[in-house]
Amino acid sequence: MAKRIKIVAGSVLMEAELDDSNTAQEIWGILAVGGVVNRWGEEIYFPIPLKLEEENAKDIVAEGDIAFWPSGSCFCIFFGPTPISKPGEIRPASAVNVFGKVIGDAKKFSKVKDGEKIKIEKA
Repeated sequence: MAKRIKIVAGSVLMEAELDDSNTAQEIWGILAVGGVVNRWGEEIYFPIPLKLEEENAKDIVAEGDIAFWPSGSCFCIFFGPTPISKPGEIRPASAVNVFGKVIGDAKKFSKVKDGEKIKIEKA
C-alpha cells in the first residue's frame, strides 16, 4: 500500500500519495514537519530540515505534483504555472525531485496565501 501524507496549509486540508523513491522515503522519515508558506505563482513551498541530491529531477512538472527542491531544501506543491512557466507547462525555479501526487483537486491550494502556516504529517 502506498504511503499517504496529510497536508494542512492555511484553510486547505488535502492528502497526497508518495511514490517509492529515495526522496519519498527520506521525507517520510522526518514527518511531521511544518513551516510558513512561500507562494511563487501557483506553487507553494517551504524549507524542511533535509539535504538531498537530485533524483530523477525534473524541469517540468504536472499539476498536483509534490516535490523536493534540492537547491533550496524545500517541500513544494505545484498546482499551476509559475512565473517562469511557458504556456501549457508548470516550470519550477530549477530541477525538483517529484516524489508524490496530491489526491483530488490541487487547485484548492490557490486559497493558501504567502505567510500562512503549513504542516505535513503521515496520514
